[in-house]
Amino acid sequence: MAPHAPSETAYPVGLRLSGRRVVVLGAGQVAQRRLPALLAAGADVLLISPSATPSVEALAGTGAFRWERRRYQGGDLDGAWYALISTDDPAANEAASAEAEARRVWAVRSDDAEAATAWTPATGRSEGVTVAVLTGQDPRRSAAVRDAVVEGLRDGSLAAPRYRASGGTGSVALVGGGPGDPDLITVRGRRLLAEADVVIADRLGPRDLLDELPPHVEVIDAAKIPYGRFMAQEVINNALVEHARAGKNVVRLKGGDPYVFGRGMEEVQALADEGIPCTVVPGISSTISVPAAAGIPVTHRGVAHEFTVVSGHVAPDDERSLVDWAAVAKLRGTLVLLMSVENIGAIAATLIRHGRPAGTPVAVIQEGTTAAQRRVDATLATAGERVAAEGIRPPAVIVVGDVVTVGPEPRS
Repeated sequence: MAPHAPSETAYPVGLRLSGRRVVVLGAGQVAQRRLPALLAAGADVLLISPSATPSVEALAGTGAFRWERRRYQGGDLDGAWYALISTDDPAANEAASAEAEARRVWAVRSDDAEAATAWTPATGRSEGVTVAVLTGQDPRRSAAVRDAVVEGLRDGSLAAPRYRASGGTGSVALVGGGPGDPDLITVRGRRLLAEADVVIADRLGPRDLLDELPPHVEVIDAAKIPYGRFMAQEVINNALVEHARAGKNVVRLKGGDPYVFGRGMEEVQALADEGIPCTVVPGISSTISVPAAAGIPVTHRGVAHEFTVVSGHVAPDDERSLVDWAAVAKLRGTLVLLMSVENIGAIAATLIRHGRPAGTPVAVIQEGTTAAQRRVDATLATAGERVAAEGIRPPAVIVVGDVVTVGPEPRS
């Protein structure tokens, strides 16, 4: 096998391995890192190794690939399109490389890059864009360049434009913005915001993110403010359809997760009725993140084995309520109440009436995860009075249960 010059320039190419045989020799740390990407590419993987790391062994147990528990033998690369040679036996690696050369199989060598016919680039992905970087024999530099490019794509400083045919339909993304802290939006959500032409935002979305948008982005305030003005759902639906049909990239920015009391499915259905596809990006729900930010775990070993999320925007005695409050009161785990500030007194009284102890700890967290976050502690017996006395206003998450007291003492 002819040696490769150190200064040789590699020819970059993307291998389409779906359904094609890939042979992996050795099941150590190198194989552990590379196998997931090979499987994600749809490769027909044959692993040959007498032993494996626990992670590789667990992956093999799922049936994702075939594993022959033995050492390399001549002929193992028959029918292969690509080989990853990573055993701890230099002689076996050399023999496998020679076989790959003879059979014209592209092969990577983990122990001797110069003896390989292929090099693995440092790769990363950001929503449909694959970044692959080769810098010769300097893998750390490759990784650093890759990370810089991927981070630029993710935070919007290096936006990858989406091209649309003139006059074509645009796109709609329903993005969960998280509980309020702009840093808690998902990477994908932030990238879609960076690509948006129009953003339709709720009051409970992370408003600070809107300040980062370029001047050309049209921002529509859905203004669904409790106890105040609101934008009818049909108007929001119509705005989504109108701007998408005009060829715009539209982001519907919601607080928390779009499908947790967020009417997200109503908007997806309205778009589907008009033949407009919608990407849904889950968000970090305030139901777990806001208690966590206030030092409260919604579950804790020996204290709570379940947590239940309930909307309290409709009072327990209202005929429109869909909640079985008697059943909720009998649960022993954590109760997380959203949109319940106005009705907390009635909710607490109902829970006590149906058997929840009056002394059950309660924590009310207003503006959770933001600079304005505040926590008020009470019991079911005093929750209504405390919320009124402290002037708590929405948005607030209310946690009911013994988990309220398991963490460090709250700061005053």
